[in-house]
Amino acid sequence: MSKDIKKEILAGLDRPLRIGTRQSPLALAQAKMAANALLSAHGWRPDQVELVPMIASGDKILDRSLAEFGGKALWTKELDRALDKGEIDCAVHSMKDVETIRPGEFILAAMLERADFHDRLIGADSIEALAQRAIVGTASPRRKAQLLRQRKDLDIRLIRGNVQSRLHKIKTGEYDATLLAAAGLNRLDMEDVGTDISDEIMLPAPAQGAIGIEARSDDSHVRRLMHAISSTNTFRAVTAERMFLERLTADCHSPVAAMATIDGATIHLRAEILLPDGSEFVDGQSSFDTGDVSAPGILADTLLGQASAELKAIFGR
Repeated sequence: MSKDIKKEILAGLDRPLRIGTRQSPLALAQAKMAANALLSAHGWRPDQVELVPMIASGDKILDRSLAEFGGKALWTKELDRALDKGEIDCAVHSMKDVETIRPGEFILAAMLERADFHDRLIGADSIEALAQRAIVGTASPRRKAQLLRQRKDLDIRLIRGNVQSRLHKIKTGEYDATLLAAAGLNRLDMEDVGTDISDEIMLPAPAQGAIGIEARSDDSHVRRLMHAISSTNTFRAVTAERMFLERLTADCHSPVAAMATIDGATIHLRAEILLPDGSEFVDGQSSFDTGDVSAPGILADTLLGQASAELKAIFGR
């Protein structure tokens, strides 16, 4: 690091760097990961970062689908407000919960290295092992459609709340099973909870397993700080998945899955779109150069071109 950059970084630390986060246990664990990465990358003392937890609207609505009340924005709007007002310097997000199109005053400044992207089943050893007409809780249209594609008999019901509360509902028998992101469970030191589902059976949500850090677009100082902890491969993969989503005009109602992997200068993108009841799905894949910004959209168009009118309508086509 040059002396000039070092001086600039130090000059910005007359107070702790304020990291905004939701206050759920998982969100706090992820914010601590971001804080620790910054401490390590810049050689800071622990008191040079400060977590600023806040309750998101999505954490307050627990009895209804968020798609009915504003979708993914319910996870981000409180952090957006604080970031816009300068009450925090950056905000940590689970990338799969961040709207595809974001306000221009904010920018994704970094993504930590992606963790396990699989879904994990809690309550049975496999989807096949679930009892007939088992009650499976999920708030995800993707997971619901993927489950029903394989098991039409399953009784899929809405489940909300943080990881701990969902696991409690399985333990008490309110639901027979649920699906959670393996990355989230691992970050809560719950590696032994549940069974990973192969991505050949359930392709994950776009950006699943990735943590993003957003800053104000005009804050070059914070953006530079974040750049030091960003994973280039994760950024490229998640960006490709989000570009695919943007082309689809997908929202919280849309059963869609996408997963990109990086091999040198090549991105391999797999994706699928489904009807909510799993009765139709279209999948496909594409390999393209990391600099090709059109390829994810072309894959989206290809899948839509193979879809029925009913399936296209879910994506506004």
